[in-house]
Amino acid sequence: MITLGVRDLSRSIEFYESGLKFPRMESPPTVAFFTLNGTWLSLYGRQELAADAMVSADGNGFPGFSLAHNVSSEAEVHSVLEEAVLAGGKLVKPGQKVFWGGYSGYFKDPDGFLWEVAHNPCFWVGPTLEVT
Repeated sequence: MITLGVRDLSRSIEFYESGLKFPRMESPPTVAFFTLNGTWLSLYGRQELAADAMVSADGNGFPGFSLAHNVSSEAEVHSVLEEAVLAGGKLVKPGQKVFWGGYSGYFKDPDGFLWEVAHNPCFWVGPTLEVT
């Protein structure tokens, strides 16, 4: 599970649920859970998450990681980036061919978390699709 400490839980829930159409699970009012292929996304208050970890909630700059959302085509990269911007995210890097042979772009969510949206033509990282 990935848990993001967010500044405004309601705003972040709106961004991920309505803007990016992530499927939200039933959750207590102080946390939100979304099911994703192979993992869950959890949103929790930034102050509360920092307190739970016994660290300062202050921080800025590049945190040294990004989250990645893999899709099945270059067109889908553009579509997801557009959805993120329309939902209130900020485009950081438009979709483009990248050095490792794929196609990707980046956006920041309302709290500044960096997301890569990528198409990897070399192999599929999502669930196995069954053909019937």
